[in-house]
Amino acid sequence: MVPGILAWLTFIFMVLFSWLIPFWVSIFIILFDTYWLMKTIYLSFHLRATFVEMRKVAKVDWLAKLRELATVRTTHDLEEAARVRSWSDIYHMVILPMYHEPYEVVRESFESLTRINYPKEKLLVVLALEEAGGDAARQTGERIEAEYGEKFGRFLVTMHPKGLPDEVPGKGSNESWAAARAKEKLIDPMGIPYGDLLVSVFDIDTQVYPEYFGRLAYVFLTAEHSTRAIYQPIPLFVNNVYEAPAIARVVSFSTTFWQMMQQSRPERLTSFSSQSIPFQTLLDIGYWQKDIVSEDSRVFWQGFLRYHGDFRVVPLFYPVSMDAAAAPSFWASMKNLYKQQRRWAWGSENIAYMMDGFSCDPEIPAAKKRYWTFNNIEGFHSWATNSLMIFALGWLPLFLGGRHFGTSLLAYSLPTITRWIITLSMVGIASSAVLSILLLPKRPGGNTMKDYLWYFLQWILMPITLIVFGAFPAVEAETRLMLGGRFRLGFWVTPKGRAQKPLVDFSPKA
Repeated sequence: MVPGILAWLTFIFMVLFSWLIPFWVSIFIILFDTYWLMKTIYLSFHLRATFVEMRKVAKVDWLAKLRELATVRTTHDLEEAARVRSWSDIYHMVILPMYHEPYEVVRESFESLTRINYPKEKLLVVLALEEAGGDAARQTGERIEAEYGEKFGRFLVTMHPKGLPDEVPGKGSNESWAAARAKEKLIDPMGIPYGDLLVSVFDIDTQVYPEYFGRLAYVFLTAEHSTRAIYQPIPLFVNNVYEAPAIARVVSFSTTFWQMMQQSRPERLTSFSSQSIPFQTLLDIGYWQKDIVSEDSRVFWQGFLRYHGDFRVVPLFYPVSMDAAAAPSFWASMKNLYKQQRRWAWGSENIAYMMDGFSCDPEIPAAKKRYWTFNNIEGFHSWATNSLMIFALGWLPLFLGGRHFGTSLLAYSLPTITRWIITLSMVGIASSAVLSILLLPKRPGGNTMKDYLWYFLQWILMPITLIVFGAFPAVEAETRLMLGGRFRLGFWVTPKGRAQKPLVDFSPKA
């Protein structure tokens, strides 16, 4: 109940204090807007740092780097060589949970796996079907298996039964079922040591770039306490970016940029969407939880509590590409986008799980408990309230503060001051607009200068997206969580489709 209560208390106090103490509310919003400006500038440095690092990482042949790692022989590097296992011992397992997505979307993801710069005999691929997907899902699975079953070290199709007790139908329960079946049918029969297997779980629309598994193996082999971590790529929502409406593009790139900023602040990074986890870790925590919606972020807290705070997310600074929320019509796209954001905001359910775990575990350092409690509550509260506060408190004191305040110099200056500060913060939005253009995939036929101008100007929509597709779905999710019962959300699968050929270029040069 904490996130919803805090959000609604904020809204109530916004109105009440604008009426009772308009002078102090005006001072507060000027200071808050200034804080927002400084934070925008601060985060833009992190965004740029990650962008530079991502481009540098993307140019490396990571398979060659792994081979170099295996040949370390100098006296200076003997200790490091002894600590690092051979990369040739590492296996990768990819789990792709699928509901009823069309064959074209699934095929693109498998096609990207065939182009990896990594020995494919070390790759185990699991297509995790849902029985609830019906005959269409089964037929797609059979078609994919016939086309790609012989192209990897091992290939397995699993079928997650519907209606199992103590489960929320969705991605987490399907992934856990698939991982358990893979252990039984692939991992144990092959005799793969659990500590030498990395499990990458991707949405069915996720397309990997050629160096992903090489980069993942290198970071894993050189990390301290490598099984006490989740390895996080950067999600780029660009598979269908030219099919998506401008608002959907802005929201999708905003999500990407937030994840990029967090990669430069690894102490605050938690797991999101596509991720890679050592199989030994999955066994220790009991796989993904089956009775929740936000399994992709919950799995971090499962590991954090299981290892008494000795757990982290390691940034890969390497991307995977996914679909932006798009549909055949504009309004259908907006509906899908809103529901997607609401599902992500439902991740506030992890706050109760986290705090309950903290209260039961005296081994977790108190400083870590305070740090994560504050950052999680503040993060979800800001998601639901910040943009609404900036929008509303610039004018609420003028309407509710009474005649005396309305004739004051502060009342006269308040709109001008807040507008000037917010205008300055648009510099950060402009830098985001430039980066979004640099991250666009090649378009068949190319883009014109007019196209690029439009992709830049579409970021004018940012204030609207912050409220309509940021604050509103977050407030709804947190309110539903607070009320509980019939208001609780189940897992919602974002519809996916294709109106044209794939846009992502997987060539090494790209």
